[in-house]
Amino acid sequence: MRSKHSLALIMAAGHSRRFGSDKRLARLADGRTLLATTLAAAMDAFEQVRVVVNTQVAPADLGIPEAMVLVIRPAAPVGLGGSIAHAFRELDQPLSRCDVDSVAIWLGDMPWVRPETCQRLARRAAADTIVRPLYRDMPGHPVFFGRDYWPALAANLDDLGARPVLARFADKVIAVPVADPG
Repeated sequence: MRSKHSLALIMAAGHSRRFGSDKRLARLADGRTLLATTLAAAMDAFEQVRVVVNTQVAPADLGIPEAMVLVIRPAAPVGLGGSIAHAFRELDQPLSRCDVDSVAIWLGDMPWVRPETCQRLARRAAADTIVRPLYRDMPGHPVFFGRDYWPALAANLDDLGARPVLARFADKVIAVPVADPG
């Protein structure tokens, strides 16, 4: 069963400088690209999926269906936190008109997350919670942010992704042990 009250927000706006090429297009053993595999996993787990990309590459070149695209247009290169902030500002109006209580921030280079892991996390997610998986006591992804924390994410321009928001609201984080190394 796919999550109805959570939206998957796949972060794929990076430039892959450390990888040496566009890792979103890196081919996996089964022939699919890294991003396509991540997108398929998210679509198995969520009814609503959006993919955050920048203006450097056409979404169609990445294999992203137009209905799922959320293009950010920052004036200057931004890190993961800035991409998240831009995405949440773009999502603000559509999300305010739907029944989504939480957004799962999912990194575009994490194709092996199991749908049942997302379902387990989604069952704990609510407007006033942050739900994070733990695998062998190590925090992982995706992290579900309830509606109450969206303004903080929209205001966060830190290059550390959502870590400052997680630290600021550490008392609201629900850590859920999972058996999913993905």
